[in-house]
Amino acid sequence: MAKLIGKSYNSLDAKGRLIIPTRLRDGLGSSFYLCQGLDLNLYAYPDAEWDKFAEQLSQLPKSDDDARRFRDFFEGSATECEVDGQNRIVIPQQLREFAGIDKDVVVVGHTTYVEIWNKASYDEVHATEAVDIRQLSKNIGARYGI
Repeated sequence: MAKLIGKSYNSLDAKGRLIIPTRLRDGLGSSFYLCQGLDLNLYAYPDAEWDKFAEQLSQLPKSDDDARRFRDFFEGSATECEVDGQNRIVIPQQLREFAGIDKDVVVVGHTTYVEIWNKASYDEVHATEAVDIRQLSKNIGARYGI
């Protein structure tokens, strides 16, 4: 499977369609899953990665309220997207509203999945002054051995 990496800036058309960037198209495939993301963004998973994620979700205990809500957050919002002949997908209205996506979009590859952001939200979360990458690197390196 092609690695899903890189960042692209794009726009939705009037019908809520997004062109999938060329460098991400092969990795996502002609059909993939789209769902709500944790940062008021959207996650796009190739079929095989969605299957792995869905399997993990299915292992969460049904008797745990938080686990059920966590599973519902992703599975309840998930939809299968088909790429059309112009390499576009239609982002469903409920997902556009959730992520605040109306025009300008940032699409970011994360090796096994893709994030789709409202550009203003992406810029706010990833603003240079909001992220001290050196401190973040120390914290993550210490916590996860990277």
